[in-house]
Amino acid sequence: MALTYRCLIIDDESPAHKALISHISKFDELEHSGSAFNGMEAIKLLNENQYDIIFLDINMPVISGVELMELQPNRPLTIVTTAYSDFALSAYQNDAIDYLLKPISPDKFAKAIEKAKTYHSGNNLKKEDSNDEKILSCRSNGQVIETALPDILYIESLGNYMKLYSRKLKSPIIIYGSLASIAAEIDCSHFVQVHRSFIVNTREIVSIINKILTMSNGENIPVGRKYQILLDNLPIK
Repeated sequence: MALTYRCLIIDDESPAHKALISHISKFDELEHSGSAFNGMEAIKLLNENQYDIIFLDINMPVISGVELMELQPNRPLTIVTTAYSDFALSAYQNDAIDYLLKPISPDKFAKAIEKAKTYHSGNNLKKEDSNDEKILSCRSNGQVIETALPDILYIESLGNYMKLYSRKLKSPIIIYGSLASIAAEIDCSHFVQVHRSFIVNTREIVSIINKILTMSNGENIPVGRKYQILLDNLPIK
């Protein structure tokens, strides 16, 4: 049975949705599985559903396409569709696989889909490996430390270094790298960035009061203004 790629369109203009739906309909392996007309709708859909490819506009109210990419580092494969050429560098820095300028020709759309299919095949292999192991390997003090993902409480950025807090360790592990780099290695369905300096395990959040998270170990973590929307769509008591 041929693989079907579920597609989400994120654009604040109806004509853009119609044009992309028309392109999608010409490919048997593509399925139009959702439409969002702003970033808030998009984040809600991404949290509630599984997609393989998203078509993302840049110039949108409240949350721009670039901001959405920054807020959702582990989102599905992203093809940017925009009338503006100025944001290509930002898009590629946030791991967009292609950048299509409107109006989008059938030929360029087809090439973008081929890129997406190639990336998707590689990513699936990585996801299968990570799901089987559920282990994060990181280097600390010259040694490789392995931590089970469910045991991670949260990760705090300290410039070029991070503190990884685990339920099974009395003190945090100091590791080299950035939140952006480690976000790609952990399960996005249970980890979310809530501040420019913190990624948390959503299963370990006890409460959210006045933009302060209380974690299961009793520690309090601030919620950044632009990250609040990510928590609004989580089933946290």
